[in-house]
Amino acid sequence: QVHLVEFGGGLVQAGGSLRLSCEASGTIFSLNSMAWYRQAPGKQRELVAQITNSGTTRYSDSVKGRGTISRGNDAYSVALRMNNLKPEDTAVYYCNANIDETGWMARDYWGQGTQVTVSS
Repeated sequence: QVHLVEFGGGLVQAGGSLRLSCEASGTIFSLNSMAWYRQAPGKQRELVAQITNSGTTRYSDSVKGRGTISRGNDAYSVALRMNNLKPEDTAVYYCNANIDETGWMARDYWGQGTQVTVSS
């Protein structure tokens, strides 16, 4: 089994910064990518940022220029730093990892989510 644990989040004032981190553990044959998604009340879950095992990154238009995703020293960890936070960044943020446990087939795993609230 694979488990994703998220760290960070909380209440932040508009214009401030935050750092989220996530660690994957368990049976991991290969890890293809890690990402952060978010879901605001009444909205669909959306991609915030993704980083592949080769280091390629992509960002949603809503955070481009304000967010940086990076891999940790551990190959199975990822961090997201966001600057100049806005009230519309308020959401539950989920860590995602595309992992192959056995060398047969990769699938997506999700963390339980961490609340980020940006006050105006």
